[in-house]
Amino acid sequence: QVQLAESGGGLVQAGGSLRLSCAASGSTFSIDYMGWSRQAPGKQREWVATITKGDNTNYVDSVKGRFTISRDNAKNTVYLQMSSLKPEDAAVYNCYAHSASKDYWGQGTQVTVSS
Repeated sequence: QVQLAESGGGLVQAGGSLRLSCAASGSTFSIDYMGWSRQAPGKQREWVATITKGDNTNYVDSVKGRFTISRDNAKNTVYLQMSSLKPEDAAVYNCYAHSASKDYWGQGTQVTVSS
């Protein structure tokens, strides 16, 4: 079992920055990769970024060059540094972890971007 806890969301003006954190606990040794997805009101959930155990990263095209996913293995924490935020980035951001063929999700953190 893996438990995930996100933090760092909030209200920011367009063009601003936020850093989201996702702290993993439990069977963290078995995590293959972690990442972030988001869901805006009335829209489908969208995958945002992934980081593997080997630190390979991938991003959805709409955030490339603006968002950076990273991890601190000592703290079992994954970060999403978001810069140059746009109103369309506003959503509930959820952290996820893939471990032993199962997906685990955090409760989500709200990101609001004012124009």
